[in-house]
Amino acid sequence: MTESILFKGRPDDFAERLPKEQRCYELLDELGIEYWHVNHEHADTIEACHEIEKALGASICKNLFLTNRQQTDFYLLLMPGDKPFKTKLLSKQIGSARLSFGSAEHMEKHLDITPGSVSVLGLINDKEHAVRLLVDADLLKDDFIGCHPCINTSTLKFKLSDMTGKLLPALEHDMTVVELPWEVD
Repeated sequence: MTESILFKGRPDDFAERLPKEQRCYELLDELGIEYWHVNHEHADTIEACHEIEKALGASICKNLFLTNRQQTDFYLLLMPGDKPFKTKLLSKQIGSARLSFGSAEHMEKHLDITPGSVSVLGLINDKEHAVRLLVDADLLKDDFIGCHPCINTSTLKFKLSDMTGKLLPALEHDMTVVELPWEVD
């Protein structure tokens, strides 16, 4: 992977970006949220994101798109990137039996995102509020959040307080704080 460089604000080649990525930058600008971005090769795993984290000066959170067995309830879970995840521990907290990973089709339908690009910014596209946002309490201890702008060839960094205080209210999405353990059996 080539060296990643941190830039402030929207990319210079904004007009050449995909519309779903452009919507992310436009909303952040409209809300007065200060942000930085790094352009890079496809980064669709936490392991691929470690080099990008160095350039960002912030951790990239793990973003999981989940659904119940009936595929009627959908969840976006944000948690520290290196924290292990067990669905049964989360299922119990949110009162949903048998969580599993949501399909690429549902991800595209509700968030206009493809696997590997899942991000809180995908909620921009959730006009029907079909996806419930879950945030691990440990993630809320950070000052910044690192996430993709609906595409996994760029990563953004902005203040977590801007996510909770500006972005989520603008998107009319609430978040449910969950507590997942660092050690799982």
